[in-house]
Amino acid sequence: MILYQPENGYCYNSDTMFLYDFISKFNIKGDVLEVGGGCGVLGLLLKRDFPKISLSIIEKQKIMAEFIKKNIKENALKAEVIEGDFLTAEINKKFDFIVSNPPFYKGTLKSENEIIKIARYEEYLPIKEFFEKVNTLLKERGEFIFCYDAKRIDDIVKYMPVPLKITDIRFMHPRLNKKATLVMVRAKRHAKSMVFIHPPLIGFEGESYSEEAAKIYKKAATKSVKI
Repeated sequence: MILYQPENGYCYNSDTMFLYDFISKFNIKGDVLEVGGGCGVLGLLLKRDFPKISLSIIEKQKIMAEFIKKNIKENALKAEVIEGDFLTAEINKKFDFIVSNPPFYKGTLKSENEIIKIARYEEYLPIKEFFEKVNTLLKERGEFIFCYDAKRIDDIVKYMPVPLKITDIRFMHPRLNKKATLVMVRAKRHAKSMVFIHPPLIGFEGESYSEEAAKIYKKAATKSVKI
């Protein structure tokens, strides 16, 4: 898959690749919404692999929405692009799945690049309001699958609104002896099952990708073109 991205803006990274793989393990079907599409990589990979889904992507930055449209056309895929702020946009439908690699970093040391700031920092999509809006847009048995800073797992649990219930969690560690930096979460409305903790995903072994990480990149098969 060829993905055009801005030369001087936010580019997708391993977090999105690992989230794509995590989502792919579940029975993705029906109406799917990606929140904060960036260049569209997550949603378009899912559309490529699950062609029967009806995909919508919402993106607040006009420049990135244009990249999504370009990438849809380049890869001969079909998806609706919604330009607007997820928290305030009027979306007049409900979804079977909502997926997202949202901005989740806190702190004061921020990029001066506006595109990067909006893509990375939580103030542009606060976790409590984000979760609450997701909850209103899911169908009765809808699912919410996303990734977040692993250190924020307490906030994830705290702000997950009823009747959404966490059903699956997987942590990603950069290396075997390093702390987890990313957590991938699946939540489902009205779920009754207990939480399944998946085996950890290890990013690197020595100087190379781990065997699993290498397989994920191979499956995604993306090629980035900066313009």
